[in-house]
Amino acid sequence: MKSQKQKSSIVKKMLIAVAAGFGVGIICLLIKAQLVGTDAEGIWKVVDAIFFQDITATTKIEGIGLFYIIGQLFMRGLQMMIVPLVLCSLSLALCSLADPKKLGRIAGKTFVCYLCFYIVAAALAGAGAYFVKSMGWFNVNLPAQQAQDLVTMDGYNPLVTVVNAVPSNIINALSSNNAILSVVVVAIVLGLCMTAMGEKAAPLKRVIEVLNDVVQMALNFLINKVAPVAIFCMIARAFAVYGVEYISPTLVWIATTIVVSLLLVVTIYPIGIFLTTRLNPFTFLKKSAKIGMFAAATNSSAATLPLNTKTCTEELGCSKDITSFVLPTGMTVNMNGTTAMHMIAITFIATAAGVEITPVTLMLTAFLSICTAIGTPAIPVAGTTMVYVVMMGLGLNSELCMIGYSLILAMNYLPGMAVITLNVIGDAATNVIVCSKEGKLDKEVYNKK
Repeated sequence: MKSQKQKSSIVKKMLIAVAAGFGVGIICLLIKAQLVGTDAEGIWKVVDAIFFQDITATTKIEGIGLFYIIGQLFMRGLQMMIVPLVLCSLSLALCSLADPKKLGRIAGKTFVCYLCFYIVAAALAGAGAYFVKSMGWFNVNLPAQQAQDLVTMDGYNPLVTVVNAVPSNIINALSSNNAILSVVVVAIVLGLCMTAMGEKAAPLKRVIEVLNDVVQMALNFLINKVAPVAIFCMIARAFAVYGVEYISPTLVWIATTIVVSLLLVVTIYPIGIFLTTRLNPFTFLKKSAKIGMFAAATNSSAATLPLNTKTCTEELGCSKDITSFVLPTGMTVNMNGTTAMHMIAITFIATAAGVEITPVTLMLTAFLSICTAIGTPAIPVAGTTMVYVVMMGLGLNSELCMIGYSLILAMNYLPGMAVITLNVIGDAATNVIVCSKEGKLDKEVYNKK
Protein backbone atom coordinates (compact mmCIF):
# COMPACT_ATOMS: atom_id res chain seq x y z
CA MET A 1 0.00 0.00 0.00
CA LYS A 2 2.84 2.32 0.90
CA SER A 3 4.60 1.52 -2.37
CA GLN A 4 1.44 2.32 -4.34
CA LYS A 5 1.08 5.69 -2.61
CA GLN A 6 4.73 6.41 -3.29
CA LYS A 7 4.26 5.71 -7.02
CA SER A 8 1.21 7.97 -7.09
CA SER A 9 3.17 10.70 -5.31
CA ILE A 10 6.01 10.49 -7.84
CA VAL A 11 3.60 10.74 -10.78
CA LYS A 12 1.85 13.74 -9.23
CA LYS A 13 5.17 15.47 -8.62
CA MET A 14 6.17 14.89 -12.24
CA LEU A 15 2.86 16.26 -13.51
CA ILE A 16 3.19 19.33 -11.32
CA ALA A 17 6.81 19.82 -12.41
CA VAL A 18 5.96 19.58 -16.13
CA ALA A 19 2.95 21.93 -15.80
CA ALA A 20 4.88 24.43 -13.68
CA GLY A 21 7.84 24.29 -16.06
CA PHE A 22 5.65 25.09 -19.05
CA GLY A 23 3.86 27.85 -17.12
CA VAL A 24 6.99 29.59 -15.85
CA GLY A 25 8.75 29.04 -19.18
CA ILE A 26 5.99 30.68 -21.20
CA ILE A 27 5.87 33.61 -18.76
CA CYS A 28 9.65 34.03 -19.12
CA LEU A 29 9.32 33.84 -22.91
CA LEU A 30 6.71 36.62 -22.91
CA ILE A 31 8.72 38.78 -20.49
CA LYS A 32 11.85 38.33 -22.61
CA ALA A 33 9.96 39.36 -25.75
CA GLN A 34 8.75 42.52 -24.00
CA LEU A 35 12.08 43.56 -22.44
CA VAL A 36 14.72 42.67 -25.03
CA GLY A 37 15.44 45.63 -27.33
CA THR A 38 14.05 48.20 -24.85
CA ASP A 39 15.59 50.37 -22.12
CA ALA A 40 14.63 47.68 -19.59
CA GLU A 41 16.69 44.96 -21.32
CA GLY A 42 19.14 45.07 -18.41
CA ILE A 43 16.48 43.57 -16.13
CA TRP A 44 16.21 40.49 -18.35
CA LYS A 45 19.99 40.15 -18.49
CA VAL A 46 20.10 40.00 -14.68
CA VAL A 47 17.32 37.37 -14.58
CA ASP A 48 19.05 35.38 -17.32
CA ALA A 49 22.39 35.55 -15.49
CA ILE A 50 20.89 34.34 -12.21
CA PHE A 51 18.69 31.53 -13.53
CA PHE A 52 19.41 30.57 -17.14
CA GLN A 53 23.09 31.32 -17.89
CA ASP A 54 25.00 28.49 -19.57
CA ILE A 55 28.07 28.66 -17.35
CA THR A 56 30.09 26.40 -19.68
CA ALA A 57 29.81 28.97 -22.49
CA THR A 58 31.70 31.66 -20.57
CA THR A 59 35.39 32.03 -19.66
CA LYS A 60 34.67 33.84 -16.38
CA ILE A 61 31.80 34.18 -13.94
CA GLU A 62 29.12 36.15 -15.78
CA GLY A 63 26.16 34.62 -13.96
CA ILE A 64 25.04 31.86 -11.61
CA GLY A 65 22.78 29.86 -13.93
CA LEU A 66 20.83 28.08 -11.19
CA PHE A 67 18.37 26.34 -13.51
CA TYR A 68 21.19 25.31 -15.85
CA ILE A 69 23.27 23.86 -13.01
CA ILE A 70 20.36 21.88 -11.53
CA GLY A 71 19.37 20.48 -14.92
CA GLN A 72 22.95 19.55 -15.82
CA LEU A 73 23.67 17.87 -12.48
CA PHE A 74 20.52 15.76 -12.85
CA MET A 75 21.23 14.77 -16.45
CA ARG A 76 24.90 14.03 -15.75
CA GLY A 77 23.90 11.92 -12.77
CA LEU A 78 21.58 9.88 -14.97
CA GLN A 79 24.08 9.62 -17.81
CA MET A 80 26.75 8.48 -15.34
CA MET A 81 24.63 5.38 -14.69
CA ILE A 82 23.84 4.49 -18.32
CA VAL A 83 26.80 2.21 -19.08
CA PRO A 84 26.78 0.25 -15.77
CA LEU A 85 22.99 -0.03 -15.96
CA VAL A 86 22.99 -1.54 -19.47
CA LEU A 87 26.01 -3.76 -18.79
CA CYS A 88 24.67 -5.16 -15.51
CA SER A 89 20.98 -5.53 -16.36
CA LEU A 90 21.52 -7.08 -19.78
CA SER A 91 24.29 -9.49 -18.76
CA LEU A 92 22.28 -10.67 -15.73
CA ALA A 93 19.19 -11.06 -17.92
CA LEU A 94 21.10 -13.36 -20.26
CA CYS A 95 22.30 -15.39 -17.27
CA SER A 96 18.70 -15.96 -16.24
CA LEU A 97 17.76 -16.91 -19.80
CA ALA A 98 20.08 -19.89 -19.71
CA ASP A 99 18.38 -21.74 -22.56
CA PRO A 100 20.01 -20.54 -25.85
CA LYS A 101 16.89 -21.46 -27.81
CA LYS A 102 14.77 -19.36 -25.47
CA LEU A 103 17.15 -16.41 -25.78
CA GLY A 104 17.16 -16.66 -29.57
CA ARG A 105 13.38 -16.83 -29.65
CA ILE A 106 13.00 -13.77 -27.41
CA ALA A 107 15.61 -11.79 -29.35
CA GLY A 108 13.95 -12.69 -32.66
CA LYS A 109 10.50 -11.59 -31.50
CA THR A 110 11.95 -8.39 -30.02
CA PHE A 111 13.74 -7.31 -33.20
CA VAL A 112 10.80 -8.24 -35.46
CA CYS A 113 8.49 -6.16 -33.26
CA TYR A 114 10.86 -3.19 -33.29
CA LEU A 115 11.27 -3.41 -37.07
CA CYS A 116 7.49 -3.50 -37.59
CA PHE A 117 7.03 -0.40 -35.45
CA TYR A 118 9.85 1.29 -37.38
CA ILE A 119 8.21 0.64 -40.74
CA VAL A 120 4.73 1.69 -39.60
CA ALA A 121 6.01 4.85 -37.89
CA ALA A 122 8.09 5.83 -40.95
CA ALA A 123 5.17 5.22 -43.33
CA LEU A 124 2.62 7.18 -41.30
CA ALA A 125 5.02 10.03 -40.49
CA GLY A 126 6.03 10.23 -44.15
CA ALA A 127 2.38 10.36 -45.19
CA GLY A 128 1.70 13.10 -42.64
CA ALA A 129 4.72 15.13 -43.75
CA TYR A 130 3.78 14.75 -47.43
CA PHE A 131 0.24 15.94 -46.67
CA VAL A 132 1.51 19.04 -44.87
CA LYS A 133 3.90 19.71 -47.77
CA SER A 134 1.09 19.28 -50.32
CA MET A 135 -1.01 21.81 -48.40
CA GLY A 136 1.82 24.33 -48.75
CA TRP A 137 2.39 24.64 -44.98
CA PHE A 138 6.13 23.95 -45.30
CA ASN A 139 6.61 26.85 -47.73
CA VAL A 140 8.44 29.18 -45.36
CA ASN A 141 11.14 31.80 -45.89
CA LEU A 142 14.39 30.69 -44.32
CA PRO A 143 16.24 33.54 -42.55
CA ALA A 144 19.60 33.94 -44.28
CA GLN A 145 21.28 35.29 -41.14
CA GLN A 146 20.95 31.86 -39.55
CA ALA A 147 23.49 30.47 -42.04
CA GLN A 148 26.33 31.24 -39.65
CA ASP A 149 27.80 28.85 -37.09
CA LEU A 150 26.18 25.72 -38.49
CA VAL A 151 26.66 22.45 -36.65
CA THR A 152 27.82 19.83 -39.14
CA MET A 153 29.11 16.28 -39.13
CA ASP A 154 31.48 14.29 -41.27
CA GLY A 155 30.21 12.00 -44.02
CA TYR A 156 28.86 8.77 -42.63
CA ASN A 157 27.69 5.45 -44.08
CA PRO A 158 24.78 4.23 -41.90
CA LEU A 159 25.79 0.58 -42.47
CA VAL A 160 29.02 1.26 -40.53
CA THR A 161 26.79 0.88 -37.45
CA VAL A 162 26.93 -2.90 -37.98
CA VAL A 163 30.74 -2.93 -37.81
CA ASN A 164 30.99 -0.43 -34.96
CA ALA A 165 28.59 -2.50 -32.86
CA VAL A 166 31.50 -4.85 -32.03
CA PRO A 167 34.11 -2.78 -30.17
CA SER A 168 37.82 -3.23 -30.80
CA ASN A 169 38.51 -2.10 -27.24
CA ILE A 170 36.18 -3.00 -24.38
CA ILE A 171 37.53 -0.27 -22.10
CA ASN A 172 36.84 2.41 -24.72
CA ALA A 173 33.32 1.05 -25.29
CA LEU A 174 32.54 1.19 -21.57
CA SER A 175 33.94 4.71 -21.17
CA SER A 176 31.49 6.55 -23.43
CA ASN A 177 27.74 7.00 -23.60
CA ASN A 178 28.12 7.36 -27.37
CA ALA A 179 28.84 3.66 -27.81
CA ILE A 180 25.80 2.13 -26.13
CA LEU A 181 25.28 -0.40 -28.93
CA SER A 182 28.81 -1.66 -28.27
CA VAL A 183 28.00 -1.89 -24.55
CA VAL A 184 24.96 -4.01 -25.46
CA VAL A 185 27.21 -6.37 -27.44
CA VAL A 186 29.71 -6.59 -24.56
CA ALA A 187 26.88 -7.32 -22.12
CA ILE A 188 25.49 -10.05 -24.39
CA VAL A 189 28.91 -11.70 -24.71
CA LEU A 190 29.50 -11.43 -20.94
CA GLY A 191 26.08 -12.86 -20.09
CA LEU A 192 26.38 -15.78 -22.51
CA CYS A 193 29.89 -16.62 -21.31
CA MET A 194 28.83 -16.56 -17.65
CA THR A 195 25.92 -18.83 -18.52
CA ALA A 196 28.21 -21.30 -20.31
CA MET A 197 30.73 -21.30 -17.44
CA GLY A 198 28.09 -22.08 -14.83
CA GLU A 199 29.37 -22.14 -11.23
CA LYS A 200 32.85 -20.97 -12.24
CA ALA A 201 31.38 -17.56 -13.07
CA ALA A 202 29.35 -17.33 -9.82
CA PRO A 203 31.75 -14.86 -8.10
CA LEU A 204 31.68 -12.51 -11.11
CA LYS A 205 27.91 -12.79 -11.33
CA ARG A 206 27.61 -11.87 -7.64
CA VAL A 207 29.78 -8.78 -8.17
CA ILE A 208 27.62 -7.69 -11.11
CA GLU A 209 24.45 -8.26 -9.06
CA VAL A 210 25.76 -6.04 -6.24
CA LEU A 211 26.83 -3.37 -8.75
CA ASN A 212 23.37 -3.54 -10.32
CA ASP A 213 21.78 -2.99 -6.88
CA VAL A 214 24.01 0.03 -6.28
CA VAL A 215 23.09 1.53 -9.66
CA GLN A 216 19.38 0.96 -9.02
CA MET A 217 19.58 2.64 -5.60
CA ALA A 218 21.32 5.68 -7.05
CA LEU A 219 18.80 5.94 -9.90
CA ASN A 220 15.83 5.58 -7.55
CA PHE A 221 17.17 8.50 -5.51
CA LEU A 222 17.61 10.66 -8.61
CA ILE A 223 14.16 9.83 -9.98
CA ASN A 224 12.22 10.04 -6.71
CA LYS A 225 13.93 13.01 -5.07
CA VAL A 226 15.70 15.10 -7.70
CA ALA A 227 13.72 14.56 -10.92
CA PRO A 228 10.70 16.84 -10.23
CA VAL A 229 12.86 19.89 -9.44
CA ALA A 230 15.25 19.21 -12.33
CA ILE A 231 12.40 18.68 -14.81
CA PHE A 232 10.86 22.01 -13.80
CA CYS A 233 14.19 23.80 -14.24
CA MET A 234 14.97 22.26 -17.65
CA ILE A 235 11.56 22.99 -19.19
CA ALA A 236 11.39 26.55 -17.85
CA ARG A 237 14.92 27.29 -19.06
CA ALA A 238 14.23 25.90 -22.54
CA PHE A 239 11.43 28.42 -23.07
CA ALA A 240 13.42 31.29 -21.57
CA VAL A 241 16.51 30.65 -23.71
CA TYR A 242 14.77 30.18 -27.07
CA GLY A 243 12.90 33.34 -27.99
CA VAL A 244 10.05 33.85 -30.44
CA GLU A 245 12.54 34.88 -33.13
CA TYR A 246 13.68 31.25 -33.31
CA ILE A 247 10.28 29.67 -32.80
CA SER A 248 8.46 31.50 -35.59
CA PRO A 249 10.39 30.15 -38.63
CA THR A 250 10.09 26.54 -37.50
CA LEU A 251 6.63 26.64 -35.96
CA VAL A 252 5.11 24.48 -38.69
CA TRP A 253 7.81 21.81 -38.31
CA ILE A 254 7.46 21.84 -34.53
CA ALA A 255 3.67 21.52 -34.65
CA THR A 256 3.74 18.78 -37.30
CA THR A 257 6.34 16.73 -35.42
CA ILE A 258 4.51 16.99 -32.10
CA VAL A 259 1.08 16.17 -33.57
CA VAL A 260 2.30 13.24 -35.67
CA SER A 261 4.38 11.77 -32.82
CA LEU A 262 1.56 11.94 -30.30
CA LEU A 263 -0.91 10.48 -32.82
CA LEU A 264 1.46 7.58 -33.41
CA VAL A 265 1.79 7.01 -29.64
CA VAL A 266 -1.96 6.65 -29.16
CA THR A 267 -2.54 4.56 -32.30
CA ILE A 268 0.21 2.17 -33.41
CA TYR A 269 1.15 0.87 -29.95
CA PRO A 270 -2.38 0.27 -28.58
CA ILE A 271 -3.42 -1.28 -31.90
CA GLY A 272 -0.27 -3.41 -31.95
CA ILE A 273 -0.89 -4.66 -28.42
CA PHE A 274 -4.55 -5.42 -29.13
CA LEU A 275 -3.85 -7.28 -32.38
CA THR A 276 -1.06 -9.42 -30.91
CA THR A 277 -2.21 -9.99 -27.33
CA ARG A 278 -5.94 -9.09 -27.21
CA LEU A 279 -5.24 -7.12 -24.04
CA ASN A 280 -7.01 -3.85 -23.23
CA PRO A 281 -4.91 -1.18 -25.04
CA PHE A 282 -6.29 1.65 -22.90
CA THR A 283 -4.83 0.04 -19.78
CA PHE A 284 -1.43 0.14 -21.43
CA LEU A 285 -1.78 3.80 -22.40
CA LYS A 286 -2.88 4.80 -18.93
CA LYS A 287 -0.04 3.02 -17.13
CA SER A 288 2.68 4.02 -19.61
CA ALA A 289 1.71 7.71 -19.62
CA LYS A 290 4.16 8.60 -16.85
CA ILE A 291 6.97 6.92 -18.81
CA GLY A 292 6.27 9.26 -21.71
CA MET A 293 6.07 12.31 -19.44
CA PHE A 294 9.39 11.55 -17.78
CA ALA A 295 11.06 10.90 -21.14
CA ALA A 296 9.64 14.14 -22.54
CA ALA A 297 11.02 16.12 -19.62
CA THR A 298 14.51 14.59 -19.65
CA ASN A 299 14.66 14.16 -23.46
CA SER A 300 16.61 10.93 -23.01
CA SER A 301 15.47 7.33 -23.39
CA ALA A 302 18.49 6.20 -21.37
CA ALA A 303 17.49 8.39 -18.44
CA THR A 304 13.97 6.92 -18.61
CA LEU A 305 15.13 3.28 -18.57
CA PRO A 306 14.84 2.78 -14.77
CA LEU A 307 11.28 4.14 -14.62
CA ASN A 308 10.32 2.18 -17.75
CA THR A 309 11.67 -1.02 -16.20
CA LYS A 310 9.82 -0.41 -12.94
CA THR A 311 6.53 0.33 -14.70
CA CYS A 312 6.76 -2.70 -16.99
CA THR A 313 7.51 -5.17 -14.20
CA GLU A 314 5.36 -3.78 -11.40
CA GLU A 315 2.34 -2.36 -13.25
CA LEU A 316 2.20 -4.03 -16.68
CA GLY A 317 3.00 -7.54 -15.40
CA CYS A 318 6.08 -8.10 -17.60
CA SER A 319 8.71 -10.69 -16.71
CA LYS A 320 11.81 -9.20 -15.09
CA ASP A 321 14.08 -11.47 -17.14
CA ILE A 322 12.57 -10.52 -20.49
CA THR A 323 12.27 -6.86 -19.49
CA SER A 324 15.99 -6.80 -18.66
CA PHE A 325 16.70 -7.83 -22.25
CA VAL A 326 14.02 -5.98 -24.22
CA LEU A 327 14.27 -2.50 -22.67
CA PRO A 328 18.07 -1.98 -22.67
CA THR A 329 18.18 -3.31 -26.23
CA GLY A 330 15.29 -1.09 -27.29
CA MET A 331 16.90 1.94 -25.67
CA THR A 332 19.48 1.84 -28.47
CA VAL A 333 17.87 -0.16 -31.28
CA ASN A 334 14.30 1.12 -31.11
CA MET A 335 14.31 4.76 -32.24
CA ASN A 336 11.15 4.78 -34.35
CA GLY A 337 10.24 8.20 -32.94
CA THR A 338 13.56 9.47 -34.26
CA THR A 339 12.77 8.01 -37.68
CA ALA A 340 9.33 9.67 -37.66
CA MET A 341 10.99 13.00 -36.82
CA HIS A 342 13.56 12.49 -39.60
CA MET A 343 10.77 12.01 -42.16
CA ILE A 344 9.14 15.29 -41.17
CA ALA A 345 12.42 17.21 -40.77
CA ILE A 346 13.77 16.17 -44.18
CA THR A 347 10.46 17.11 -45.85
CA PHE A 348 10.50 20.50 -44.12
CA ILE A 349 14.17 21.23 -44.94
CA ALA A 350 13.89 20.21 -48.59
CA THR A 351 10.59 22.01 -49.22
CA ALA A 352 11.72 25.21 -47.49
CA ALA A 353 14.92 25.08 -49.57
CA GLY A 354 13.00 24.62 -52.83
CA VAL A 355 13.87 20.93 -53.34
CA GLU A 356 11.04 18.68 -54.55
CA ILE A 357 10.18 15.78 -52.25
CA THR A 358 8.49 12.75 -53.83
CA PRO A 359 7.15 9.50 -52.31
CA VAL A 360 10.24 7.72 -53.66
CA THR A 361 12.46 10.23 -51.85
CA LEU A 362 10.53 9.57 -48.65
CA MET A 363 11.05 5.81 -49.04
CA LEU A 364 14.80 6.35 -49.35
CA THR A 365 14.65 8.70 -46.37
CA ALA A 366 12.94 5.97 -44.32
CA PHE A 367 15.63 3.42 -45.22
CA LEU A 368 18.51 5.77 -44.39
CA SER A 369 16.83 6.92 -41.19
CA ILE A 370 16.16 3.40 -39.88
CA CYS A 371 19.78 2.39 -40.58
CA THR A 372 20.98 5.57 -38.87
CA ALA A 373 18.59 5.43 -35.91
CA ILE A 374 19.71 1.93 -34.93
CA GLY A 375 22.73 2.62 -32.77
CA THR A 376 22.02 6.32 -32.21
CA PRO A 377 23.21 7.20 -28.67
CA ALA A 378 20.33 7.31 -26.18
CA ILE A 379 21.17 10.88 -25.12
CA PRO A 380 19.44 14.23 -25.70
CA VAL A 381 19.68 15.82 -29.17
CA ALA A 382 21.45 12.78 -30.72
CA GLY A 383 18.50 11.94 -33.00
CA THR A 384 18.16 15.53 -34.20
CA THR A 385 21.88 15.75 -34.92
CA MET A 386 21.64 12.60 -37.05
CA VAL A 387 19.28 14.44 -39.43
CA TYR A 388 22.49 15.66 -41.07
CA VAL A 389 23.48 12.08 -41.90
CA VAL A 390 20.18 11.47 -43.70
CA MET A 391 20.50 14.82 -45.49
CA MET A 392 23.91 13.89 -46.86
CA GLY A 393 22.60 10.51 -47.98
CA LEU A 394 19.91 12.29 -49.97
CA GLY A 395 22.26 14.95 -51.36
CA LEU A 396 20.59 17.82 -49.48
CA ASN A 397 23.76 19.86 -49.03
CA SER A 398 22.86 23.29 -50.40
CA GLU A 399 23.23 26.43 -48.29
CA LEU A 400 19.47 26.77 -47.83
CA CYS A 401 19.24 23.15 -46.69
CA MET A 402 21.94 23.86 -44.11
CA ILE A 403 20.00 26.89 -42.89
CA GLY A 404 16.91 24.74 -42.39
CA TYR A 405 19.02 22.16 -40.57
CA SER A 406 20.45 24.82 -38.23
CA LEU A 407 16.92 25.97 -37.35
CA ILE A 408 15.89 22.41 -36.50
CA LEU A 409 18.94 22.04 -34.27
CA ALA A 410 18.16 25.32 -32.54
CA MET A 411 14.55 24.37 -31.81
CA ASN A 412 14.77 20.62 -31.22
CA TYR A 413 13.67 20.59 -27.58
CA LEU A 414 9.89 20.89 -27.94
CA PRO A 415 9.44 18.37 -30.79
CA GLY A 416 12.07 16.20 -29.13
CA MET A 417 9.77 15.84 -26.14
CA ALA A 418 7.14 14.18 -28.34
CA VAL A 419 9.68 12.12 -30.30
CA ILE A 420 11.30 10.60 -27.22
CA THR A 421 7.85 9.72 -25.89
CA LEU A 422 7.24 7.67 -29.03
CA ASN A 423 10.55 5.86 -28.50
CA VAL A 424 10.21 4.84 -24.86
CA ILE A 425 6.53 3.85 -24.98
CA GLY A 426 7.42 1.75 -28.04
CA ASP A 427 9.97 -0.09 -25.87
CA ALA A 428 7.29 -0.77 -23.26
CA ALA A 429 4.78 -1.91 -25.90
CA THR A 430 7.29 -4.33 -27.41
CA ASN A 431 8.07 -5.65 -23.94
CA VAL A 432 4.39 -6.36 -23.28
CA ILE A 433 3.98 -8.10 -26.64
CA VAL A 434 7.09 -10.28 -26.25
CA CYS A 435 6.23 -11.23 -22.66
CA SER A 436 2.69 -12.13 -23.72
CA LYS A 437 3.90 -14.28 -26.62
CA GLU A 438 6.33 -16.06 -24.28
CA GLY A 439 3.57 -16.69 -21.71
CA LYS A 440 5.47 -14.56 -19.17
CA LEU A 441 2.95 -11.73 -18.79
CA ASP A 442 1.01 -11.54 -15.52
CA LYS A 443 -2.40 -10.50 -16.83
CA GLU A 444 -3.76 -9.91 -13.32
CA VAL A 445 -1.08 -7.30 -12.71
CA TYR A 446 -1.62 -5.83 -16.20
CA ASN A 447 -5.39 -5.44 -15.68
CA LYS A 448 -5.12 -4.27 -12.06
CA LYS A 449 -6.16 -0.66 -11.63
